[in-house]
Amino acid sequence: MRSAIHNSFGKPSNVLSVGDSPMPQPAANEVRIKTILSPIHNHDLLTVSGQYGYKPEMPAIGGSEALGIIDAVGDDVTDLSVGQRVACASVHETWAEYFVAPASMVFNMPDSIEDELAAQLIAMPLSALMLLEFLEVESGQWIIHNAANGAVGKTLAMLAAARGVNTINLVRSKDAIEELTSLGIKNNVVTADDDWKDQVRAIIGDDKITAAVDSVGGESSNELLSLLGSKGTLVSFGIMSGKPMALDAGSLIFKQAVVKGFWGSKTSQEMDLENKQRLIDELLERASNGDLKLPIEAIYSLDDITTAVSGKVQSSKKGKVILKP
Repeated sequence: MRSAIHNSFGKPSNVLSVGDSPMPQPAANEVRIKTILSPIHNHDLLTVSGQYGYKPEMPAIGGSEALGIIDAVGDDVTDLSVGQRVACASVHETWAEYFVAPASMVFNMPDSIEDELAAQLIAMPLSALMLLEFLEVESGQWIIHNAANGAVGKTLAMLAAARGVNTINLVRSKDAIEELTSLGIKNNVVTADDDWKDQVRAIIGDDKITAAVDSVGGESSNELLSLLGSKGTLVSFGIMSGKPMALDAGSLIFKQAVVKGFWGSKTSQEMDLENKQRLIDELLERASNGDLKLPIEAIYSLDDITTAVSGKVQSSKKGKVILKP
């Protein structure tokens, strides 16, 4: 079968190429899936570069989420069958014509959800929904998060709003504000403005910020901490800056703040199936009624993998870049 392979870690556009790989065979608890579409996530690119928490053995096939059709099932699989249209995430080697996945990580996709939406419905949206529950926020409370125009950031804002939770969405440019506004997301603030913290305080008024999500690291972590309310929670979700979190000890102490780390892939793998299905059902409902919108930048053929993962495409995208075998 054709697949996007790399034989070493490095810059994705340098090390990835299309080649032939053996057809995978499902184990007893797995299914084999013929790929329809597979998105390119930031963590996929970090994995290829060797900078993620999971490091595959070489040669490796990229990708961790896909939509497809089951074409083979393992001997112990009883609740999935050949011909089902399914989606899965937190799996491996989906940038290929076929891949295998544990049956527990595979979910049926109703025909009402279009391919482009279904292909990216699990990884980022499920991470955002798990994160929302991890924060233990209630309707009417406030969350603040940076890198809000990223895939998880946009999804977190939409899912929080659907649950009645307020978000303050921090971005670095006015172009990003327009991107969020076009999706119906409110309370957006540009951190390049000198008075951006005053803008945040004006939005929340007499309320307090219950939780903050940091996807950047460095001094951005401390900026979120400075706006957090008493006994609030600061969650480290990513380190886009590549710098350690810079946190003021005085703010931590006197706010009695709690700092936690969140890894969506690990949480998904460890979550029991019934609880995960509950969250998937909510995502399907939000996607069906329009509460959840997942824009697409472009769909590339697997043969164009080098272009699809290039800095030129990835740095300027306003939606998900997706591969089609």
